[in-house]
Amino acid sequence: MADPFSPRFDAQGLLTAVVVDSATGQTLMVAHMNAESLKATQASGLATFWSRSRQKLWRKGESSGHLMRVEEILVDCDQDCLLLKVRPEGPACHTGATSCFFRRLRPDGVLERVSG
Repeated sequence: MADPFSPRFDAQGLLTAVVVDSATGQTLMVAHMNAESLKATQASGLATFWSRSRQKLWRKGESSGHLMRVEEILVDCDQDCLLLKVRPEGPACHTGATSCFFRRLRPDGVLERVSG
């Protein structure tokens, strides 16, 4: 028997969305989704998020062309976080890095680049 999807949005109406490459499992980015961006993602198959800084919807890659095609959406046990498995069409990070997680925090408090 399948469970009903009842997302638990936070006080700002958002869910955390962790985005991973479906082929490699590499974590690409973390973003936020509201009900509207979740619906747009499900309808189009393209990752769409809510920009907290710009206070608007944004489709990943809308300006760069580096779209993310959603292959699967997994929901955590509390239904307050999503895991999007995507096929990226280019780098995930606005810096041009493959992943937004390209730096490691060393014990001395310094960031070092670990990947491109």
